Amino acid sequence: MSEIKVPAMGESITEGTVSRWLVKEGETVNQGDVLLELETDKVNIEISAEESGVLEKIVRQEGETVEIGETIGTLSAGTGGGSGASASQPVATEQKQSAPAPEAPTPPPAPVAAAPESSDSSSKTASPSARKLARERGIELDQVQSKDPIGRVYQEDVKTHNTQAAAPTAPPAKAPTAAPSAPAAGGSTYTKPVERQRMSRRRATIAKRLVEAQQTAAMLTTFNEVDMTAIMDVRKRRKDKFKEKHEINLGFMSFFTKAVVGALKKFPTINAEIDGEDVVLKKYYDIGIAVSAKEGLVVPVVRDADRLGFAEIEKSIADLASKARSNTLALSDLQGGTFTITNGGTFGSLLSTPILNTPQVGILGMHKIQLRPVAIDAERMENRPMMYIALSYDHRIIDGSEAVRFLVTVKELLEDPESLLIEG
Repeated sequence: MSEIKVPAMGESITEGTVSRWLVKEGETVNQGDVLLELETDKVNIEISAEESGVLEKIVRQEGETVEIGETIGTLSAGTGGGSGASASQPVATEQKQSAPAPEAPTPPPAPVAAAPESSDSSSKTASPSARKLARERGIELDQVQSKDPIGRVYQEDVKTHNTQAAAPTAPPAKAPTAAPSAPAAGGSTYTKPVERQRMSRRRATIAKRLVEAQQTAAMLTTFNEVDMTAIMDVRKRRKDKFKEKHEINLGFMSFFTKAVVGALKKFPTINAEIDGEDVVLKKYYDIGIAVSAKEGLVVPVVRDADRLGFAEIEKSIADLASKARSNTLALSDLQGGTFTITNGGTFGSLLSTPILNTPQVGILGMHKIQLRPVAIDAERMENRPMMYIALSYDHRIIDGSEAVRFLVTVKELLEDPESLLIEG
């Protein structure tokens, strides 16, 4: 008998969610067969059997949160046994389980009439952490009073129930199971329709990190605008030859990446991070490019962008975006960026305030290109393709004047694309 454990999944990932089991209890599997999918905030991992045998027991069910090293199932060895190797480092498409270990002890039955598993069989909707706590304490979820308007039970409700149960005068309470009713014509009531969807692991982590970024960093944003006439002229003249030679389109992102690198070289504090009371100045330029995927925003990284040409940057971005949308990004694609660029203009955003991708201290927001009247001199006006750009920065180590000058440098480099060959 061997334990199926959650493997180490790389830097900053400490837990995940069981997305779905692909094998049922009692089914026979061969070495290398995928047992389950594990959802993390960065990538989805497939955990495979390291030996042939029978899936004896599923310990952690779909939707439950699990931590690194936790046992999520047991496998009884079949003929031939397994290799006994430890879990390999995860990739975006496959992840192996940990080495065989002694059988996990069976938990003792709960000292109440309802068995722990009865919490999972309840018809009441509850969060995975609430179900886990209810199982551990032998509490029926149907007996837990929920503070949620539509009856969902959370971990705090289970904790509160335990306190209430200890008080001899506390009367039993029944939680609401539907949205509050409202009066209709004639004095009757109706139930408001709702649809409940579980937040994906990635979306939940994105939400948590965005809040942490706002609470931790002294975040400010400065704005400017770029006249895109020169870049659009270069693209119009060069795009056909560029694609013929490099087999990739000449987009805007390579210009912006080059301009950002040029500005970061002039203002190195914006390419840094805070470590306690130290400022870590990074002498390399790994630029994160925010990409919208089905399960939420991800930020794959273009490595050593300062050493790449326009075609190499465009190919790297296209490859990472494709992998993000097909959910095949590896952890190595997402780790270690020094600065981020996000382009809300692809969705029509005219102006926005990007939130820092911590621990980075700077992020550049691009927006929609829009024709606007621009004063050429005291007597002439022209309609020009203009783009608002925004720099959000951590004011703890970056002064306002430095942030403004950084953004002006980006603007100047973009409005003179030939300078990118020298400055970028």
